[in-house]
Amino acid sequence: MKLISTGENMAEVKILVEGYISADTGGHSCSTIVLVKDKNLKIIVDPGTVPDQNLIKERLKEEGLNVDDINMVFITHSHMDHYRNIGMFPKAKVLDYWGWWEGDVWKKANENVTEDIKVIKTPGHSQDSITFLVKTEKGTVAICGDVFWKENFPEDDPYATDKEKLKESRKKVLEMADWIIPGHGKMYKVKKTV
Repeated sequence: MKLISTGENMAEVKILVEGYISADTGGHSCSTIVLVKDKNLKIIVDPGTVPDQNLIKERLKEEGLNVDDINMVFITHSHMDHYRNIGMFPKAKVLDYWGWWEGDVWKKANENVTEDIKVIKTPGHSQDSITFLVKTEKGTVAICGDVFWKENFPEDDPYATDKEKLKESRKKVLEMADWIIPGHGKMYKVKKTV
């Protein structure tokens, strides 16, 4: 659970639950669940499939929050291990590949959510994959779902719907980000080549 600390006017990013994959756990899989704070916004990215929702509630409580404080949920792509617990946040607007959902009302989304949060399309693992780029005091954090599952892993995604698009998406994320929060692992620093 690493915090990218920020100044008053920049967004904050914190991993609430570090994700894991079935190959490492004997069949259990959950996305990395991330909290983003930006001014009056309290955002959960990929609320995952934790076996007990109380874990998410406990992690929010550690941050001085509860489920009703969350006013946005972002979904990186529509695989169950990333979105199953979306219903925990009934007061939140939801942003996915298709746009904003507020209750049963859908609206098209803009690329920029706020001055410090931008959404880019990153297809390949699935056609509806998006990445959230969050500007923090320490640099830009890419919360990229399964563009990468863990640090530079897997090299060859066995579930990719389009391996060439995934390769392009990975390149784009690596160029735009200073830090990456992958779909199922720890945050890591992007190694920039000269």
